[in-house]
This record gives sequence, C-alpha cells and structure tokens, in this order.
Amino acid sequence: MPGKVKVLLALPMAPELRERIDGVSKRIEVISLSRGQRLAWREGRPLWAGYQEPPPSGEETAKEARERLDALLAEGEVILSNPIVPGDILERAPMLKWLQLTSAGVDRLIDAPVVRSFSVEVTTASGIHAVPISEFVIGAMLAFAKGFPGALRAQAEGRWSPYLPEELEGKTVGVLGIGAIGSRVADLAHAFGARVLAVRRSISSRQKGDGRVSEFLPPADLPYFLGESDYVVVAVPLTEESRHMIGEPELRSMKPTAILINIARGAVIDEEALTRALKEGWIAGAALDVFEHEPLPPDSELWNMPNVLLTPHVSGGTPRYMERAVDLFCDNLHRYLEGRTLRNVVDPERGY
Repeated sequence: MPGKVKVLLALPMAPELRERIDGVSKRIEVISLSRGQRLAWREGRPLWAGYQEPPPSGEETAKEARERLDALLAEGEVILSNPIVPGDILERAPMLKWLQLTSAGVDRLIDAPVVRSFSVEVTTASGIHAVPISEFVIGAMLAFAKGFPGALRAQAEGRWSPYLPEELEGKTVGVLGIGAIGSRVADLAHAFGARVLAVRRSISSRQKGDGRVSEFLPPADLPYFLGESDYVVVAVPLTEESRHMIGEPELRSMKPTAILINIARGAVIDEEALTRALKEGWIAGAALDVFEHEPLPPDSELWNMPNVLLTPHVSGGTPRYMERAVDLFCDNLHRYLEGRTLRNVVDPERGY
C-alpha cells in the first residue's frame, strides 16, 4: 500500500480548520509547521496580520526549526502557504507536486522557479475575497458620496460645517476587471441603482450587458470607460500587461468629479501620476488599499491629502478569511486525490 500524501501547513491554523483538512481523506497526513518552522519557512519576512501568528512558546531553537523544516520539506507533496515561499523550494522539496496559496494574486511569485516548473502545480485562492473586498469598495463609494472624510475632519476640529451629500443611484460605476471581485462589485452597485460598465480582457468589441452590467467593454475602450465613470474600481491582477495601466493619459481622461478606487495592486496605477492628479484636481479623490511600495513610505504626499482614503492593504481580510481559504483548499485537495483538475491553477504566461 502506498504511503500517505504528506500535506504541510505553512500557516498558523485554528484547530477547527485543521480538523476540516484532516477530514478530507484517510489517504493524507497533515503536518502543521511549528511557529519556529514557519519563521524558518518565511526566512524572517513578516506574516500578514490576518493570520494571527501565536506568540513564542519556548519550542525548538532556530537551528533545530530549520533542520526539522528541511526534513519535512523533503517528504512534502502538498503545501498550503501564503505567497511568502522560499526561493529554493524546488531543491528543498523534491517530492512537491502542488502548492496552494492563500492569496488571489501571484505577482510576487510569477517569475519564481516553482511557478515556472512543470513538476509543480501552483493554485491561488482567487474568489475567496469577493465578499469582503466588494463590501470595502461599496463602503469607499458611500464614504465619498456622503462626505464622511470631510465630516470626520470637521468633527475632530469641533466645526459645524453643513454640506450636500450625493447619492449612488444614477451614478456610473466602472469596474476594471470583471472577475470574482469585480462581478460582486457590479452586483452591489447595481443594487444601489447605479449604471455599471465593465472592462473585460477577453472581448474585442462592446457587448450588451447581463442585467447588472449595462455594457461589457474591451480594453481598447478604456478611454470611453474612464470618461463615463463616476467611480472607477480597479480590480485587475498585476501582470506586465496591466502594470501602470492607469497613468497620466488615463487619469486625465476621467471626470474631474470621479473617484478612483484601487483594491488590486498598487503598480496597476502610476502612483506619481495619481499624486499629481489628486493635487491638481484631474479627479476628485481616491480610495487606495494598495500601493506601489508597501508599507507606504512616510514621506508620501498621499498621507496628508484630504481627498484620499488610505488603508494598509486590508480590504480582503476579515475573521472569515482563513475559513474561506481552507474551504477552497479542501475542495482542491479532494480534486487532487481524485486526479481531477484543480481550481485556480496559475498560468505563468498570463500572469495569474
């Protein structure tokens, strides 16, 4: 009888989520890396706050953790991790067949040997962020429409300053990238009575909408899309094709009353051009959860702009994040054991 499939969990895991993975099949042996081993796996790089790494417990030394990690990697066939993956993972994990990431994007790893390898399938968690990020987008739209940033400043200053809020109904919401996140943004925006335009990479001419979306547009219609939209939601993966997709010409083609919302990757937008656009009034404002350099440098002008809402790359994170990631992983684990096609397999040529 063949040995069990060794599944390594390179992230902190609540006991009930670990039990879900254990319950997938008797053919697997699930091994949770210790805190020290996870630190060795990340090679000192910080863990995203949403994972809530427990405090040290006086376990093995750093040397012992590294040695134990190497012993586990030598036999690991499946690994669940965030995008922080050792660069030499192929050499250290010769039995590795599948790497499941808990991120939707793979831009930080797209040129890594493990993604380009023919021997390892890499899959993402695309789709699990649709609910939190779409709610975040609608929250940003409402914040600007209802004047909350200015109202909070006035409150902090003890200043009574009446103003006239706007409505989302009747506005045009442009969704740049109509994947899982963009699709749910379209659903919610439509529910508010907004007109929705969506740019779809896979079409070459305008297409009639599907009820929630008024029109599907090809990338060539980006100037029209930007000129029509009151809110532009950037929801495309970062690839060489999409890097600085929104630069000075695109920003200048937007309405001076428009709001730009970026929940994709910072480098999709030319941040220098965006800073100028916000200072000089090419557009009215921006809600930014992602930046070209993270953390955002202290000297960035974006910090102090009254027409900017900044958040530290948290739009996809909620207490249910890992629950959704584990559900997807368990489904993919069933598929893997049954020899079926995995969900969200990365295509290195497409960049996601």
